[in-house]
Amino acid sequence: MNLNLYMPVRIISGRGCLKENADVLKQFGDQCLIVTGGHSAKESGALRDATENLERLGISYEIFDGITQNPYTEDCRRAGEAARKCGAQFIFGIGGGSPLDASKAVAIYAANPELTAADIYLRQYNNAPLPVVLVGTTAGTGSEVTGVAVLTNSENGMKKSISGADCYAAVSFCDAAYTASMPYSVTVSTALDAFSHAAESYFSSVSNEMSELYAEKAFALLKDGLFGFTRNRNLPDENGRETLYRASLFAGLALNITGTCFPHTMGYILTEDFAIPHGRACAAFLPDFLMIAENACPEKAKKLYELMGTNRNELLSMLGTLAAVDVAMTREQAENYGKRWTSPVKNFSRTPGHFTAETAVSILLKFVKD
Repeated sequence: MNLNLYMPVRIISGRGCLKENADVLKQFGDQCLIVTGGHSAKESGALRDATENLERLGISYEIFDGITQNPYTEDCRRAGEAARKCGAQFIFGIGGGSPLDASKAVAIYAANPELTAADIYLRQYNNAPLPVVLVGTTAGTGSEVTGVAVLTNSENGMKKSISGADCYAAVSFCDAAYTASMPYSVTVSTALDAFSHAAESYFSSVSNEMSELYAEKAFALLKDGLFGFTRNRNLPDENGRETLYRASLFAGLALNITGTCFPHTMGYILTEDFAIPHGRACAAFLPDFLMIAENACPEKAKKLYELMGTNRNELLSMLGTLAAVDVAMTREQAENYGKRWTSPVKNFSRTPGHFTAETAVSILLKFVKD
């Protein structure tokens, strides 16, 4: 087995883990910028717990709450500027995947004032990012454990990821209690995101023994929750929240090794142009992905169905129900998206079998309404 792993983030998990272990924050300095969106950090109680413990420790803070879903590079750059103005020595990201991913970018911008919004994609700068501390409030992104951040380019509105050793948090506090405020729609979408991460990693052409173990663990944890959503619209109880959150972390660990495949690349366009939430947007392409993967890797597909306690038809039916999207494209739109992928696409090359831009367009054509 050939593994090349870099995993510097310290994971502190469990109920009340932030309050019980807040003293670790003192090693990062006495001033921070809290990076959040507009809702989940407050509604979950995570922002309250964070600020109370920062105050107890004598760490000053300012709050930047201008991060939207699918964070824009310009907003991240502005937050970096705010961090410099307040003399922040570390970035404290609180929220779902968008604020967590944004925090990684903010740390880079904060240390490198010469960067324009788009420069972050060049991956060239002089100063090391500020340390990043994360508290997650959703159960899907896995950003707490990955060296990846997905950002929306403010210049063209396209989503694109950055990744590397500079995109890891220094510490992540992982407390499933903070996910309890997620409404039903977000709970489902983030669970689908976790399943997408696990499935795409599992079948990736660059998967290995370690990534497959993480993905298999995620499948086993996700099965009851995902199939439960098709039977009723009840929110998970405390144990259910814990299980989904653990699944999202294992799925994140899997994708951190392999990256994702075509459902994520194609899901971006549904988010950008049709306002479909990220998890559902990626999962909308999972039925196509799983059929391609089963043809290329039948034994793995068999194992997946076993771990999910189901068969192919039931799994595809569940995904069709939970990830149904109302999208109407013209044929011209679908074909134009193919032009976006004329250069080599890593996510396509990692897809099992032979996946091309032409294949992607043929899948998009299902959204064409005659």
